[in-house]
Amino acid sequence: MSHVLNGAMNNVMDEAMSEAELKHQLLKWIIQDCERVRALELALQCAKVHSMSQWYLAAGFVRNLVWDRLHGFELSPLNDIDLIYFCPLDISPERDLAIETYLNQLAPELPWSVKNQARMHVRNQDMAYTSCVDAMAYWPELETAIGVSYQAVDTESDTQTCVGMINHPASYDIELVAPFGLNSLFALKLSANPKRSLSVFDHRVATKGWLIRYPLLECCRAN
Repeated sequence: MSHVLNGAMNNVMDEAMSEAELKHQLLKWIIQDCERVRALELALQCAKVHSMSQWYLAAGFVRNLVWDRLHGFELSPLNDIDLIYFCPLDISPERDLAIETYLNQLAPELPWSVKNQARMHVRNQDMAYTSCVDAMAYWPELETAIGVSYQAVDTESDTQTCVGMINHPASYDIELVAPFGLNSLFALKLSANPKRSLSVFDHRVATKGWLIRYPLLECCRAN
């Protein structure tokens, strides 16, 4: 196992890389992953049907991709696709269920989970959130607070496929949001968010199995 980890350490990005360079690397990894590209395309289709002007595929959808790459692993299966959106005009759970049902009809083999961030402050006992990015800033781990969305710029072209996205990246407007930046994610840290209790963080670390799956992670509990 040690020789595998030593080899994986060579994949860790240079700490001197700028935020823009880290973003470029991450977006490159995303468009090279056909499964994630397909999920983004389906989410975009859903966003148009359900009038979601602000949406992201977030959390492990992006985070695990980085951890897999930096550990030198085969990409993990998408065991949970978190689609978050922001709609303060309708915060009913039924809206989330309708969107999730639509996605399950499009791709029942994918593990969709849909949450309107305009109502999640109630569960978390926070002040009302103002956007998806604002809501993400309250998530228990800093590195989980990351999401990606996109729009197809050239909708008439034949590039609307995974191969098309790889070969014609200019045809896509990919948006990456990370309220805490990318440095700690690429540094393989797992950091507690000071806006949440350590007990919530510890419970998630214990139950998610991240430190077992990704042994190079450094757990940072101080908040």
